[in-house]
Amino acid sequence: MKISVIIPVRNEEESIGSLLDALLSQSLPPTEIVITDGGSTDSTAVIIQNYIDQGAPVRLIRTTRALPGRGRNLAVAHSSSEWLAFMDAGVHPDKKWLEFLAEAVAPESAIDVVYGSYEPRTDTFFKECAAITYVSPLTEVEGSMMRERFIASALMRRGVWETVGGFPEHLRSAEDLLFMKKVEATDFRIALAPRAMVQWDLQPNFWRTFKRFTIYARNNIRAGLWREWQRPILGRYLVLMILAVVAVILGWWWLTVPVGLWLLMLLARAVVAIRRNRHCYPASLSRNLLRLTILMPLIAVLDLGSIIGSIQWVLTDKLGLKSEAVNVGHGT
Repeated sequence: MKISVIIPVRNEEESIGSLLDALLSQSLPPTEIVITDGGSTDSTAVIIQNYIDQGAPVRLIRTTRALPGRGRNLAVAHSSSEWLAFMDAGVHPDKKWLEFLAEAVAPESAIDVVYGSYEPRTDTFFKECAAITYVSPLTEVEGSMMRERFIASALMRRGVWETVGGFPEHLRSAEDLLFMKKVEATDFRIALAPRAMVQWDLQPNFWRTFKRFTIYARNNIRAGLWREWQRPILGRYLVLMILAVVAVILGWWWLTVPVGLWLLMLLARAVVAIRRNRHCYPASLSRNLLRLTILMPLIAVLDLGSIIGSIQWVLTDKLGLKSEAVNVGHGT
């Protein structure tokens, strides 16, 4: 079974070496690894070229600017295999990842697409809280636990990519969601491979989380998916703003009402997140109380990122007040 691994990158000098090592040591080695470098300004391309010079089955496509969708499309166009496995920088595959994906494609099953699972790396307390806050919890699938579909743990026939027209190329994020929605809207046969596991490296602190979710929010609206994320958040804060205006009219001390409601909202959402993940991340009462000190401000940061990203969309995409920034760093 010939498989091309497809990877878009930009400025990934810290992670690209370990990713290539993990892919080259797979129990089922890929036929080739095709990488599109979307304009790295660090040593990413040099590191990749070193692997090529040493004889590794790696191909490098270099372009001055490419968002993740275009990066994947270019890599697919330059690949040679019937089967395509998608991977992202910042994601680390287990040794049997590709083998377990391929096992789900039994010759008699006519499977077209296989989705594996993923696990967030929780090597710090902050990342543990981040996983609880915004990573989908595990669900049981055919007797195994796995998370929802993930483009960086997927295997599919080339014809699937061709039929749906490839990935959208104008989005910094959410292009994978639109692509997978198109795939599921067709008659392609989809299988799941819970044992095909990759590790996803989360953002390490509040600031980098805020920056990432601001990008997600703006592109989520550009992708037409705002109802699935921003609408409930903006609705909650609209109510709080109305209460704040009323409070100012009644007297400044009435501001304690919307502020108190906001804190209760954050607390309630944090408690729900802990409960939803109690089987994934079991902990004592004291540890859960400690988690609340991170979860509540982290939820507020995610909300702020959602709001700022939405405002950016209005200013740049709707009103055209600022030209498109060339911010095309990759990673999931």
